[in-house]
Amino acid sequence: MKIKIVALAVIILTAFGCKSAKQLPGTMANEKESVRLSDITWELSKLNGEDIDQSGLSKEKIYFRFNALDHTVAGYSGCNYFNGTYMADDNGGLSFSKMASTRMACYDTVVEESQLFAAFELTKKVSASGGKLVLKNATNGVVAEFTKSKSGDTAITEKYWKLKELAGDEVVMAENQEREIYFILKTNENLITGFSGCNMFSGQYTMESENQIRFEQLATTMKICPDVAVNESEILAVFNTALNYNVSGDVLRLNNGEGDLLAVFEAIYF
Repeated sequence: MKIKIVALAVIILTAFGCKSAKQLPGTMANEKESVRLSDITWELSKLNGEDIDQSGLSKEKIYFRFNALDHTVAGYSGCNYFNGTYMADDNGGLSFSKMASTRMACYDTVVEESQLFAAFELTKKVSASGGKLVLKNATNGVVAEFTKSKSGDTAITEKYWKLKELAGDEVVMAENQEREIYFILKTNENLITGFSGCNMFSGQYTMESENQIRFEQLATTMKICPDVAVNESEILAVFNTALNYNVSGDVLRLNNGEGDLLAVFEAIYF
């Protein structure tokens, strides 16, 4: 999938203000088969009673994820990226804020984006079993169903990751630097592209179980930037030595084989 850089206006997020809200339970103990709800990519399988077939999609699937650390959700509607907050209790109660999203115009989408967002707003209860997540309204009517993703981690692919920390130090963009340091993982052909402070770079990546990731065949342009205070070799070394990652909401951390933190990135939505 090619990433098109467009100017996107962001809807102001209406966040819940209740401080007494509990975290989404890590497991649903009252279900026949307990499953984790947070830190899992949930792909849309049914909306308003209609089955949603995403098996043949060549682009990113419709999904969302819970982040139990800060009570946020983030996902992709088939056209725009969105995020919001949630409140949950130990009795299966669940509600979402109004979702904020990018404002890209799309055609021939799998579902109407407004219907997906409406399903989140109607949700009052949740149940999970056998790799399936069911959102229900106040009268127990099913508004949407999701299944646990079996593919690559859509929490980190097709996103613009801006470098925030390198080797424990905050990264500040130089005044004469052309643009910020970033990278994008493209699902098509498992391609990584980015900017390392002076040069553009690209290569391949592979993702495995337990958040393992490898970057290979990195190549850069050959531009010389003597007046830019950035050490590109340190940036590229992050990708050459990274073997695993962890993601929490819009924060991505790349680690080496011993689990030492190499760099911290933040997802930016234009």
